[in-house]
Amino acid sequence: MDTITHTLFGLTLYGAIDKKDMSPQVKKSLFAATLVGSQIPDIDVIVNVTEYGRVMQQMWHRGLTHSIFLVPVWSFLLYYLARWIWKADDKRIFWWSMLAVFIHNTSDSFNTWGTGYLEPFSDSRITFGVIPIVDFVFWFIMIAAFIVTRKIPLEKRYKAFRIAWLVMLLHVVIQSVQGYVLYEDAKKKYDEVELVAGFVPTQFQVIGKQDDTVDILKDSIFIEPQKQVTLKSKEEADLAPLFKEKPEAKTLYDWSPFVVVVEEKDKLGIYDPRFYRNGESFLYEYIEKQPK
Repeated sequence: MDTITHTLFGLTLYGAIDKKDMSPQVKKSLFAATLVGSQIPDIDVIVNVTEYGRVMQQMWHRGLTHSIFLVPVWSFLLYYLARWIWKADDKRIFWWSMLAVFIHNTSDSFNTWGTGYLEPFSDSRITFGVIPIVDFVFWFIMIAAFIVTRKIPLEKRYKAFRIAWLVMLLHVVIQSVQGYVLYEDAKKKYDEVELVAGFVPTQFQVIGKQDDTVDILKDSIFIEPQKQVTLKSKEEADLAPLFKEKPEAKTLYDWSPFVVVVEEKDKLGIYDPRFYRNGESFLYEYIEKQPK
């Protein structure tokens, strides 16, 4: 998810806490824990400070820091920081921190970019593609909850935020069920299939690869699949010169579920078809061929 969504997650999570009879120190600790916990896995952006980090950015961003196994590590860190800064020794800080980090890592796994959810025990990228990176449905639900809480007594406001979380969970379940149906249907026609959720709920792109052909289809459980574009991949191309001159290309190749290979008279490259828009992909690495 994007930074704004993660921030709203943190604020909505803090709002869902029943803070009755809590000390000001514990409240401050919980506010910091839920807000920072909703952001801290993205600390991996620091990989861009080195040249090798920029080469490996796609593998490292949303990699180990987003692992489910690091959730308690981040939570202990936030808990002990709260004890140090606000002298707040309350176990609820640890548990709400854990929930904040878990929501960050898990929600990121539901969009196209995916996460290294099982690192370091598996380098597989977990990506379901059923929720867009920027999901305006989440925004609407959380903002609506903030507005509603202005109209109800202070001691009952946490209930409105908890209802908002239930509605968001329902949204994820509905999107996931639709995505599963479309994925299983596409698997009957293609060897490899990936999903990309649209900004409009129920709307998806299905990317299917069969041999050297990649089809991008607009699909929904309410319509018949509509082919948008067919791409040809030069599967027989020798990619060694590309990987040697452009190590970022090898990272992209390893990171993507599958790629489209481009070999022309003056160009050799690969791109991820999940990010194909208006005739080109956002994730595209290539080299200019030297004339013979």
